[in-house]
Amino acid sequence: MIRKLISRVFGGKKAAASHHEPAVIPVSSHGITRDRISSGSRRVCETLQENGHMAYVVGGAVRDLLIGAEPKDFDVATDATPEEVRRAFRRSRIIGRRFQIVHVMMGHETIEVTTFRGTLDANTKKDEHGRVLHDNVFGSQAEDAARRDFTANALYYDPTTEAVIDYHHGVGDLKQKTLRMIGEPRARYREDPVRLLRAVRLAAKLGLIIDPAARTPIREMAGLLENVPAARLFDEMLKLLTSGHSVKCITQLRDEGLHHGLLPLLDVILEQPMGEKFVMLALANTDDRVRRGKGTSPGFLFATLLWHEVLAHWEKLKAAGESKIPALYQAMDTVLDVQGEKLAITRRIAGDIKDIWALQPRFESRAGKRPYGLLEQPRFRAGYDFLLLRAESGEIDMELGEWWTRFQDADGEERAQMLLPEQAGDKKRRRRRKKPAADSVDHNSPE
Repeated sequence: MIRKLISRVFGGKKAAASHHEPAVIPVSSHGITRDRISSGSRRVCETLQENGHMAYVVGGAVRDLLIGAEPKDFDVATDATPEEVRRAFRRSRIIGRRFQIVHVMMGHETIEVTTFRGTLDANTKKDEHGRVLHDNVFGSQAEDAARRDFTANALYYDPTTEAVIDYHHGVGDLKQKTLRMIGEPRARYREDPVRLLRAVRLAAKLGLIIDPAARTPIREMAGLLENVPAARLFDEMLKLLTSGHSVKCITQLRDEGLHHGLLPLLDVILEQPMGEKFVMLALANTDDRVRRGKGTSPGFLFATLLWHEVLAHWEKLKAAGESKIPALYQAMDTVLDVQGEKLAITRRIAGDIKDIWALQPRFESRAGKRPYGLLEQPRFRAGYDFLLLRAESGEIDMELGEWWTRFQDADGEERAQMLLPEQAGDKKRRRRRKKPAADSVDHNSPE
């Protein structure tokens, strides 16, 4: 019976020899039936197998199903090359430079298909710190399993046989609540320093204890993150912040010494009572939304993380005599410029961040037509939610947030009654200026 099962799992192609044979765990032991796998990933595996290839759902999806969590996506690993995968699916495209993968579109699903990776050798291109730069080396399933970072991620599920293939005792480690590195941890962190962050994220998300052999080098090797491309750091930080366990992740980042320099002066923010309270409230709010299946905004998240940096710069500029609003915009640009050196925040997300910050002074105006204009702003809701976090953390008076809560829900007559009397300065600013002669227009005027 076992021989037949192994034959079916490895049918057609014999895997290259490995240090040990994998455990082939039947559905009666692990309980993952094929109907729990997305229809798109099932069809990809079936099509590739029909074309004579090995194909498995792999990694995080298998891990999550084993612990009773709902996978975000279903990736597939195969012995087919990227070109062979692309030929097998009309709606597919090859992406990636460091390691080529194929995106296969199945209805509303996009399945990421990777070819089994081969063992690194002396010809593998690395930087001076040992980080792998070019990795289009294909190999066997056993080699692919050895190349994965943690044992919990080196699990393969065959939708045809419903068997889990386990090369590195990953199922046992999950049962023991342990996150264990495959191979020598220091060497694996040098190959890809992002694994330092991934270890923290997975441990926090899955409720696992990082194996001491993998945990010990984290603090001392944190400097390797300086050599990681900003875009990759941004992607990993976004995964961490939207994991549904961001509070625990940020706390563990600090415990492991990984927060220093990752976000500019985040270590300082977390040591200031007001800044830490604000950040933790924002992250707790995000975690709650993720767990309830609601959407999250990267712009809102990073706006909260960096707000107290903006405040600090803003206060310095105003103290130096700069006008309030120009000082805010200058502070915003300074913080985002420094941030860009660490994390490649996209232009669109940076625009969302600045919109949220720029709205904050406008909430202070509660007279005349300004409140009505603010309600019409496209980013009003995000700015309002941000305002409530500021009030809840004690940065501003709670009364301001409560006023805006009532104002946006009130009818026309009630809104008019809520408006505060205009001050003399407000009226003076609203007085229409005489239009200058056509030949004397000042193009630097705010008008």
